[in-house]
Amino acid sequence: MEELELEKTYLARYLPEGLLKSENKELLDIYIPKSAIHPRLRIRQKGSKYEITKKTPLVAGDASQHTEQTILLEQAEFKALAQTTGKKIHKTRYFYKIDKHSAEIDVFSDDLEGLVLVDFEFSTVEEMNRFKIPDFCLADVTQEEFIAGGMLCGKKYSDIEEQLSRFGYKKIVK
Repeated sequence: MEELELEKTYLARYLPEGLLKSENKELLDIYIPKSAIHPRLRIRQKGSKYEITKKTPLVAGDASQHTEQTILLEQAEFKALAQTTGKKIHKTRYFYKIDKHSAEIDVFSDDLEGLVLVDFEFSTVEEMNRFKIPDFCLADVTQEEFIAGGMLCGKKYSDIEEQLSRFGYKKIVK
C-alpha cells in the first residue's frame, strides 16, 4: 500500500507533562542495506506488529513530503529479514495529544539515548503550513538530513551531538 505522508519533525525542548503515562510502543527499526549512507528501506517491530516500509521523497530536497509503501509482515517473515545485515535503532514511541493534533514522540535508547524527536502528521499541505510549533518543541528539523531515521541508524549520540548543538539542543533523559 502506497500513501502520501505529510509530516514535520522537531527536536524536543523537554518531555511534555504526562508523556510517560501516554500510550506507547517499543520500536525496533532495522535499515537496509547496511552499506547505504541513507537507507530508505526499513523493517520494523512495533510491539507485536511487523512491517517493511520504503520511503521515497516526492520532491528532491523536501523531507516533509514523501510516499511510503508499507507491507505488513508475519513474525517469522520479520525474523528472517532481521537476519540481514542492517543498522538498528531502538526507541519508545509515545502517542501524545496536543490541541487538535497527535504527536508521535520518539525517545531513543541505547547508543542514541538523550535524543527525543517529535513528529506531527498532516492531512494537507495547507494544514502543515499553518501549524504552530508547541512550546515543548525546540526547533523544526524536518529538512535536516542527519536526523532522518535512515541517517541516525548505526550512530551514537556523540556522532550527532555537534549538529544538535547548532539548535541549542540539550540531552533529554526520561
